[in-house]
Parts: sequence; C-alpha cells; structure tokens
Amino acid sequence: MSHPGMVRMICNPLDLPYRYQEIRPMLSGRTVHREAADPSIVRFRGRFYLFASMSRGFWHSADLVTWDYRPTEKLPPLDYAPDVREVDGALYISASRRDEPCPFFRSVDPLADDFVEVTPGAFPFWDPNLFQDDDGATYLYWGCDNKTPIYGTRIDPRTFAPIGDRVDLIAADTESRGWEQPGDDHVKQPPRTEMEKLIADYVGEGPFIEGAWMTRRGETYYLQYAAPGTEYNTYADGYFTGTGPLGPFTYSPHSPFSAKPGGFITGAGHGSTFQDQYGNWWHAATMRISVNHAFERRIGLFPAGFDDDGVLFCNQNFADYPMQVPDRRFDPWTEVSPAGMLLSYRSAATASSSLDEHGPELAVNENIRDWWVADSTEPGQWLRLDLGNLTTVHAVQVNLADHELAALAPETTDGRDPGHEYRGIYAASYPAELHVETSVDGRSWTTVHDGRGTGRDTPHLFATLDEPRRARYVRVTAGRLPFDGPLAISGLRVFGTGNGRPPADVAPRATRVDGRVARIEWDGVAGAQGYNVRYGLAPEKLYHSWLVYEQTDLDLRALNAGVDYWVAVDSFNENGITPGAPVPVTG
Repeated sequence: MSHPGMVRMICNPLDLPYRYQEIRPMLSGRTVHREAADPSIVRFRGRFYLFASMSRGFWHSADLVTWDYRPTEKLPPLDYAPDVREVDGALYISASRRDEPCPFFRSVDPLADDFVEVTPGAFPFWDPNLFQDDDGATYLYWGCDNKTPIYGTRIDPRTFAPIGDRVDLIAADTESRGWEQPGDDHVKQPPRTEMEKLIADYVGEGPFIEGAWMTRRGETYYLQYAAPGTEYNTYADGYFTGTGPLGPFTYSPHSPFSAKPGGFITGAGHGSTFQDQYGNWWHAATMRISVNHAFERRIGLFPAGFDDDGVLFCNQNFADYPMQVPDRRFDPWTEVSPAGMLLSYRSAATASSSLDEHGPELAVNENIRDWWVADSTEPGQWLRLDLGNLTTVHAVQVNLADHELAALAPETTDGRDPGHEYRGIYAASYPAELHVETSVDGRSWTTVHDGRGTGRDTPHLFATLDEPRRARYVRVTAGRLPFDGPLAISGLRVFGTGNGRPPADVAPRATRVDGRVARIEWDGVAGAQGYNVRYGLAPEKLYHSWLVYEQTDLDLRALNAGVDYWVAVDSFNENGITPGAPVPVTG
C-alpha cells in the first residue's frame, strides 16, 4: 500500500474537543463524560457547520479535516438533536422539546454569534429536520419514538407554523427489516439492573425510529431515518424514496445505507448527508461508546454517494482506519480508505503504572469500550507499544477514555432536571494534552506530536507523519488532562505498512437462516488479523460491511426479508487487504 503523502486524512471517531457533561441519574451514581451525537452538517457560505447534541456550541471547518469549536450561549444547550439547514439564504437551527413548542433560531454569520430567535415555535417535536425544496416550499420532519412514526408537514418559512395536515411517514417493521431489531448484534438482552428494568418497563421493547434527514437528488426525495437505538453497535440509518417531499414513500431494501456494527468503534446512525465544494457526498453519523452512560457517543464521517441506479450508499469498509479527504472530486470506493493498515493490534504494551482490571493490553484490543488506566494522576504517566519489529509508520491515533471523572470534576450549577436525571454541560474547556513519540530501538525517541502546554484538546488525537517513518516502538506521555484525572487510553492505534504480505483469500459459506438472518462461515487463513464481511443485494452492490477480528463466523441479522443477498469476506493484516469473491447467500 502506498503512503498517502501530504494528502489530508481523518480517522473516526473524529478528533473534536467534545464537551464534558455531568449527569446525575435518579437511581444511579453521578457521571462526568464527553458526549456529542446526532450530527447535523451543512455547507454554508464556503464553510461546513456541525451542530451536535450536548455541545453548547458548534464546530466549523473549511475542509472537513480541521474543525474549530465555537461556543454560544444563544442556543439552548440541553435540547437534543439540533438541526441546522439553509432556508432562504440563512441558517435556521432548532432542536428537541417533547412537551413544549420548539423555538427556531436564525443566523447569517454563525462565527459572529448572531443567532436570533425568530419564533418560539408552534408545537413540540423531537429530532427535527428542516428542508427547503427547489421551489422554496419548506418542510419539517420529526420523530423519535418506539411507538409513533416519523412525521412530516409543510411549514410557513416565516412563522414555521404548519401548513396543512401532519403526515405519517415512517414506522418500524421489524418482521421484515432485520436491522431494526433492537440489541447488540440485533439480539435483545434481558435487563440486568434495576434501572434497566425500570427503563424497559417504561419504554417497551420496540426499536426507536428517529433522526430524520431529507436529501433531494434530481427528482427523487431520500427520507433517511435511524434505528434501532443509539446505545447499540447496530445503530444505523436507512431510507425511503419518494417523488415528493411528503411522499408517498417506498422503503429501500438497500437499507441500512449507513451501518458500522464491527471494529474499534461501532454505530453509524442518526446523521446527515451533504455535499462538499467538489460535489462529493458525505454522511456524518453517531458512533457509540455507551459505558459511562447510554448516551456517551462520538461523531463519525464517511464518504457517501449514489450509484447509477440511484441507490444511496456509504463506504464504511475499514471506517475507523485512516481515510483520505482529497481536495477534488474522487471515487468514494477506490480513493479514500483505508489509508494505512493497523500495526498495533495486540502488540506488546507496557505502562508507567496500571489500575487493576485496566491493564495496558486493553489499549490494543480494538475495543473503544474498555481501556488502560494509569494508577496515578501524577504528570508524565506513559503507555508504550512494541510493534515487534521495524515497520513503516504513517499515523498514530490516541483515543482517551473518561475514567471515573465524577470523583474529580466539580458539580455544574446551570443544568436541567426534567424529572428523572439532572444534566449539565461544562462551559469551560478541559483540554487533553499528549506527547507522542516513535523509536527504532526503545532508547532514542523522535516526537510525532507534542500538545503539552498548547491548550489544544485532543481526546481522539490523530497525528499524521509528514513522511513515513521506520519505527518499532510508540510511546504516549500525558501532559495536562481533564480535571487532572489519570491517563486512560482505550485505543493506541498505529497505522502504516508492515514488512510482509497480505493473507490468502477467503471463500465464505453463506446460508439464509430465515428472512432476516444469514449465517456466514469461512476457514481462517494464516497471518490474518481479521476479516471484513461485505454484503449486499448484488455482487456489484456489496454496500454493507462488518469488520471482525479473530473470528471465522458471523450471524448477519440485519437483512431485509424478501430480497436476495450476496456476500464476500476480505482477509486483512498489517500488510494489506485480500478481497474475497462474492458468493450468493443460499437457502
């Protein structure tokens, strides 16, 4: 694999200065952790603007690579799922209020913090999405529930009051759509704690149908939605198509078009689809951690597009590996990802100190939901990897975890308690500053990144090298950390090229168990780190993928009943990927 040189790169989850929030649940302990979810991105006057839940502000970028945070106190900080769209040459922002009217705000220069409330709102809604059609007619879509559908209505673009009747648009159909079934791997587990039992009794067992987003392409309207729930690895986005903004709509069997159930960080639901200045399509979505709290989440960005048949897709193969962001029109399948293979998987890890049950091996197991933690908050704690031999390093990603920060963080005083838990967002920034080095021999070290003393917050630091570098060792040392807490790393991930060859190819055996489930099996091959299972409705439309490590079977429970599927299994290691040939799912 060739090194991408100075091509701009990103790596999911995006390295944003996610804001800290404090949650005091009614029946469990206080937690302090980062959160951002439900990303709404638009390009407005030459810049991209990203609004996300629980952010007390927004991010902006000129190139989708470097994002700057801008706080604001003029927008409601605790209203979930903020939506931003351009209407009549200005940005309009709204968010979610279930039991009272939702206000709309207007801005023509967000960087000047010129947000003005234009209406207190005409009715309550949750997970809104505003859309202005080519003829100037404006529509609102909303809904976040496991009992009621996603709704739509035309609204007056001046008053934002409804024009005409509300229309029922999308409801769950778990009997036909396997991907809407709740649960990790689409398998619902019984409640384990008293809190989970209470939530299950109150909420019920159905999937949450939520997160609408409308995209028009040509004469086709793509109404996108999320299911089955943000706390699952199976959180994904599907879509319906129609000939008008309020339908009638037809379900696309290519759903979900955005899904990332496997790999280092999972989930790719409740997002937004947009174009850059070159005409390339992108999809931003919510990725889950859900350890400190079910709503502990991050933001992912994926190349997207439409094929010749009008099928909406995302390329989410190796979607948490480095990804190129070319400054031109590009092919989303052949020119973007992965821009480097994983060199650090299960490499030998040592540390300055470790807490019990949080050893350094947890930083290299490709699971963002567990982590190494230093057994000290003293400055200079470190984690070191031995990659086993000299390799060619292109980039390093350091993913930090929020480990028991409630014991260290002060209480917020300007939050809100709607009756079941208090929630507040810290106005101040608490930067994570890191020093990253590589070494050939473990004695002499060369700096890759030094954020100490900069005030730059890098909770998912992605440091690319100006030139490829031969190295065997990688070390991360703590500088200033949020709330003076311990260094905690869920993923120290090193990317580049190894010294050998990709593994041999794989021939899968694929059997349809029922309308929504297929059993995929294959024989493991020597030298493989893992396998990327690709599947779809035709050999040339394998638009779905599931990345696994150290396993040779997979139950795909996300299928749509009544349609045929094809599957391929790619083997991979630090030296590259060996594509597998598609085979039909039989039975």
